[in-house]
Amino acid sequence: MFEEFIKIDKTYFKITLMADQYINMETLRFQLYEIHECEELLNKGRYSAYDKASIDLLLDAVKSFSDKDLFPYIKEMDEKPAYYDDGKIIIHPQFEKIFKQAGEMDLVGASFNEKDGGLQLPTTVFQALNYIMEAANNHVPGYLGLTSGAANLILSFGSEDLKKKYVPKMLEMKWGGTMCLTEPQAGSSLSDIKSTAKKTENGYYKINGQKIFISSGDHQFVENIVHLFLARVEGAPAGTKGVSLFVVPKYGINDVGEFEPNHVTTVGEFEKMGQRGYCTTHLVFGDGGECQGWLVGEENKGLSYMFQMMNEARIGTGRMGAAIASAAYFASLEYARERPQGRKLKATGKKDVQSVQTLIINHPDVQRMLLLQKAIVEGSLSLILQASTYLDKELTSEGEEKEKYNLLLELLTPVVKTYPAEQGRISVSNGLQVLGGYGYCQDFILQQYYRDIRIIAIYEGTTGIQSLDLLGRKVGLKNGLALELLTKEIQIDLKKANSFEGLTLYANTLLENLGLVQKVLAALIPHAKLGNFEKYLADATIFMELFGTIVVGWQWLKMAIGAKESLNNKDQEYSKTFYEGKIHTMKFYFKYEMAKTKGLVKILLDDEDLTISTNQAIFD
Repeated sequence: MFEEFIKIDKTYFKITLMADQYINMETLRFQLYEIHECEELLNKGRYSAYDKASIDLLLDAVKSFSDKDLFPYIKEMDEKPAYYDDGKIIIHPQFEKIFKQAGEMDLVGASFNEKDGGLQLPTTVFQALNYIMEAANNHVPGYLGLTSGAANLILSFGSEDLKKKYVPKMLEMKWGGTMCLTEPQAGSSLSDIKSTAKKTENGYYKINGQKIFISSGDHQFVENIVHLFLARVEGAPAGTKGVSLFVVPKYGINDVGEFEPNHVTTVGEFEKMGQRGYCTTHLVFGDGGECQGWLVGEENKGLSYMFQMMNEARIGTGRMGAAIASAAYFASLEYARERPQGRKLKATGKKDVQSVQTLIINHPDVQRMLLLQKAIVEGSLSLILQASTYLDKELTSEGEEKEKYNLLLELLTPVVKTYPAEQGRISVSNGLQVLGGYGYCQDFILQQYYRDIRIIAIYEGTTGIQSLDLLGRKVGLKNGLALELLTKEIQIDLKKANSFEGLTLYANTLLENLGLVQKVLAALIPHAKLGNFEKYLADATIFMELFGTIVVGWQWLKMAIGAKESLNNKDQEYSKTFYEGKIHTMKFYFKYEMAKTKGLVKILLDDEDLTISTNQAIFD
């Protein structure tokens, strides 16, 4: 913690430059146990090795690790960022200790099956552990998460030889992992990938091409890096149907287990405005010699396999946005509780300039900004845990139940990626505003969080891409079954809310908003049926904002229900003030955020085409 003393009217006031708190563990536990009923998951055979006590020990262990080894280094990792030096990427020296500790704590493969070397931990808990680490230092968990995702992809679709050769070292965090999709000419358009793979008689493929924006693509603290690489086999069909997936290690392994160069060349590091401790590399494959890759699954099915890792990464990216927003919230909250400025207005509407200055947290507009931060942070976290719960239920179900939870997860995934990214940025911006001029200064952490979170809406598919996915694919899954199932889930909570005094108004508001979604879709879907997809999808991002706002409103109603139930219970886990705070924030969310949905609906129902076939001359 860094401190500064400022002088106001001959009095010195202490200003904290960096908050000690970056997460509220009580809120995390409240959501895990009381809202998303994690203990019920532990009754399933898959997770029966765990109980609440063991989960709490894991949460405490990761919090202690984050307090000691992650949080104290977040500013330093920004000030001493990853850099390129003579064909190598150099990252902060603290990562060596972090990776070693993460491997020893089994954090990489914690959710994997025990037979694959994992802990078979519920995904919901796995997300909670990562949320703690990302709130402490968002430059760190991406290295672990990409390694986990790459290892899981090999386990899901790779041969037994690939599993044995690569996964154990990756779970120990001795080897890293990446996903190599983006190319200079293609960006998000994976149908335009030009990297090639030529089959040989020796069982491997010759790989050629280059990839950009590869997170954790190279650094000095792992022995090898395993790239999951998309390429086209010679003669493959055009478009995404002709893309295959390969394991391409930085170093090959010969028959006696020794490393050999595999001609994966690091040619640069993208120097970002935020997340500067999290390296982002430019890689060239096969330029200086033969680069060998091994096919994962079947040829031309690579993109379908890669979607597993992409969806995991999308949820992880949304989680990171929520975590950054959490850290920013507590930094601005601590500042507001310590910074004196101005005076409270009296009943006359005038200030008493002779009175002592009040803390800025007492000003209504500052409270509004803080409550907006709290509403976005906790609403985003609940959304992430909701999606994770669906994945856990999918893994422990069969038949129609399994399909139900799969469809619910599919529908929520683009929202989980987008809402914490876009609204999290607004949240952090409000936090910076709470600090005023100090928020814009490098001595304070808020400006760093603002820079860090800006990339979240771009990582793993931009907001536009996620919005196209939601409106163009997900709401129509199985002829609208996914949306129908989500509506039924929400209606269960509407019924619960109506049984509590004071919640009926908010339940009715949420119900009305579900009707607005149906009204919008009824107006848009005819365009799609007529083949006018550009018209149907033109305002997909506006639809995402509408849908995300409503889904998070549902999460806040769930939290208010949970708080009411606990207040009616004599054996309360937390204080009365804690639960009342959840209900108060729910009311704030419905007043200030849910009220915006009618404006979004008005935009979506407006037939005037202002962004389709627009004369480019108007932009001059």
